[in-house]
Amino acid sequence: MQLDIPYHLENFIGGNFIGPLSGNFIDNINPATGAVYGQVPDSNAKDVEAAVKAAKKAFPAWSVMPVEKRFTILNKIASLIDDNLDTLALAETNDNGKPLWLSKLIDIPRASSNFRFFATGIMHFSTDSHSMEDKAINYTLRQPIGIAGCISPWNLPLYLFTWKIAPALAAGNCVIAKPSEVTPVTAFLLGKICKEAGLPDGVLNIIHGVGPHCGEAIVKHPEIKAISFTGSTRAGEHIASVAAPMFKKLSLELGGKNPNIIFADCDWDKMMDTTIRSSFSNQGQICLCGSRILIEESIYEKFKTEFVKRVKQLTVGDPLEDNKQGAIVSKMHFDKVMNCIILAKVEGGKILCGGSATRPEGRCAEGYFIKPTVIEGLGPDCKTNQEEIFGPVVTLQSFKTTEEALQLANATQYGLAATIWTQDISKANQVAAKVQSGIIWVNCWLVRDLRTPFGGMKDSGVGREGGWEALRFFTEPKNVCIQF
Repeated sequence: MQLDIPYHLENFIGGNFIGPLSGNFIDNINPATGAVYGQVPDSNAKDVEAAVKAAKKAFPAWSVMPVEKRFTILNKIASLIDDNLDTLALAETNDNGKPLWLSKLIDIPRASSNFRFFATGIMHFSTDSHSMEDKAINYTLRQPIGIAGCISPWNLPLYLFTWKIAPALAAGNCVIAKPSEVTPVTAFLLGKICKEAGLPDGVLNIIHGVGPHCGEAIVKHPEIKAISFTGSTRAGEHIASVAAPMFKKLSLELGGKNPNIIFADCDWDKMMDTTIRSSFSNQGQICLCGSRILIEESIYEKFKTEFVKRVKQLTVGDPLEDNKQGAIVSKMHFDKVMNCIILAKVEGGKILCGGSATRPEGRCAEGYFIKPTVIEGLGPDCKTNQEEIFGPVVTLQSFKTTEEALQLANATQYGLAATIWTQDISKANQVAAKVQSGIIWVNCWLVRDLRTPFGGMKDSGVGREGGWEALRFFTEPKNVCIQF
């Protein structure tokens, strides 16, 4: 099976590709060129209702299908993603603006890994039994919840789309999935792959559209029993306000303002290489990027000098060429990031490098590009250090003591991830225990084991994804007690 990148997208409902029932479409824009290159369904509650009907029809058979057969289908999906790596990577880059090498290296391989991991995982997923001596035995059934709603963001489109869909399907659920309307093409192509792999009609339904029309209808639908959402804290707060009174299961992976804590005894070269990457990968549009760099005072000037020098060497340009940085995902987000840089200046921040847009020559002259930006001179309470920017912008702050480092690290409403750089294992463990983040990396960044729980504290969300946590979320536990 060889995929082609389409211009005109359709919804995938009940195993069929159909246009939105309203007949309305929205433009899909390539952020590297600023030009319209496709049409996306502008779906609404009627399309969601059609998808729910298809899912309800498919659920009885899919939910009791032997796990070995489910494994075979999901594993075939993983293989077809691998077979179409080049096409999917190009579609991702055209949609998102990220460098093509990054799409090939990270995004598409991780999407296939998600399906392969959970296909295998469901073969080994087990439940508990508890014996009450000579009285009774209790055992726990974990049954699929029914229909799950999966809503994913634009920064890692297929990567995060499959991160939600794969465990939901593996656990025996049917899914109504909505990708971001900003980056919809690989989700559409996933529908083609699922059809080819033999996924029964109606088990996965992919609906395209904007949040207020399409996403809202998914969250509100009474037949959709669980919502897994990745996106902004603001949107997550609204989803919780709608879904919680309906007693839906909720998994919300939201924003981050992650500290990168650098002690003087770090492995300097490894730290510097990794900090460049953790600051600006995917144009800083990863919820796990270290946007607040905290440096021990004794090495602050040395760090600043080398870091700024190396940031200035990052090439920004056409994502189809050999550049380190591509385009910002959309004009709306470009404007937001630029306004954040203006605010940083108003707050008294000093721009050490970047701080402006750039216009590559050639086909990308009208694209949305921002130079990697480093800012110093701002305290922990200013908006620049409190609010998520989600772009190629980092701030530098110094600390004298471990206690001060912890105060700075925990000074925001977010608690998603943190990175700690030190060769002192005792200090690393002490700091890791006290940083208010759900994910801690010590002397590394973005090293991921799919078996581990993923998620944040405070305003970074509720619930955990990954491994058994995901399979538990997409199942309902039922205790059965049998008296002897």
